Amino acid sequence: MTQFSIAHLLITLIFAHPTLSNGQLQHPLLSSPRAPLPLVLWHGLGDNFAADGVNDVLDLASTIHPGTVTYAIRLGDDASSDRSSSFFGNTTRQIDAVCDAITSHPVLSKAPAIDALGFSQGGLLLRGMIQRCGDRVKVRSLVTFGSPHSGISTFKNCEPTDLLCQFAFGLLQGNTWSRFIQGRLVPAQYYRTLNETTGEPTEEYLDYSNLLADVNNERDGKNETYKDHLSRLDKFVMYRFEEEDAIIPPESTWFADVWQKPAPDGDEGMEGERIVTPLKERKMYEEDWLGLRKLDEKDALEFRTIPGKHMQIGKEVLRNAFKNYFGPLRESELRDEERVWTVQRLSELSCPLGIRVCLVAVQLSAEIKDSAGSHSDSLEDIHRWWGFRRDDY
Repeated sequence: MTQFSIAHLLITLIFAHPTLSNGQLQHPLLSSPRAPLPLVLWHGLGDNFAADGVNDVLDLASTIHPGTVTYAIRLGDDASSDRSSSFFGNTTRQIDAVCDAITSHPVLSKAPAIDALGFSQGGLLLRGMIQRCGDRVKVRSLVTFGSPHSGISTFKNCEPTDLLCQFAFGLLQGNTWSRFIQGRLVPAQYYRTLNETTGEPTEEYLDYSNLLADVNNERDGKNETYKDHLSRLDKFVMYRFEEEDAIIPPESTWFADVWQKPAPDGDEGMEGERIVTPLKERKMYEEDWLGLRKLDEKDALEFRTIPGKHMQIGKEVLRNAFKNYFGPLRESELRDEERVWTVQRLSELSCPLGIRVCLVAVQLSAEIKDSAGSHSDSLEDIHRWWGFRRDDY
């Protein structure tokens, strides 16, 4: 922190006195607008919570909506163990752990709702979190990029130097449906197979899938809680990449069903017909197993296409997503108990030094931001120290 910002902070602390208004103690900084909802991000396979790309995305979110408390979901104490957890682990336990982390977080747990951003498999896991613990974690908007909502039919190729990936996918070439694999290898838990003759899910998949068959409500006993929780979203937005090369089939990112029929007898070496059934023609939509039809009926379900290969997301795409789906609660979304989610309330939860000091820091940040460029680094310092833009808990 520069000498300028320290001096300015001290002067403001000395001279910014509280006043009385309508019989209540007021502070000149407490004219508080609505604060943006916190944003959680779940990264994809092979990534980690501390990666530069993840931090860049969260920084951009805080730039679009200043004051956003951001939280990168992590399943390990450090970047290496978190990356390993994207390959190895039981997704049931992982989702439970994330639910517990959010409900015990000093800011996320007090917010009227949070927004959720999922990259690749992280988007599927976030949806599973909403369905399974939506009674404890209220999510306003869920935005997913390249997420396998209908699973994968083929496992990805690993980079030659990525030994962790090669080891994981080497194990998957064995018995994918064994309890050992389904309980320990994350990508296996959203692998989906169809009967070549009928195009229906195979019995092995329905019986042994640890994640996808459950969160997609494909088994005979439908979980009505999943439908109730997911249909409460204000927005569920699914982005698909035009040149998707990691999620196979790519239509899975929009909940489509893809049946690759076998080649006709005598046509060896030829591929059979490829039949794509869009979400709105699937039984899961018609019978509304997940609440997707209900979301669609209230204009809360959006399908978007963007250029590029898997996870090649331009900044302008992210900017538009953040502007359109995240930020403060809109007036039409507010209930009485949610009107208290203001910058003041956020400051009380975020600032370890107390409300007055923290609000002064926010004021100082804004003034520094508008002053000469030589002081611009102080804004980042204050936001980092007081926990307004990055999760440090």
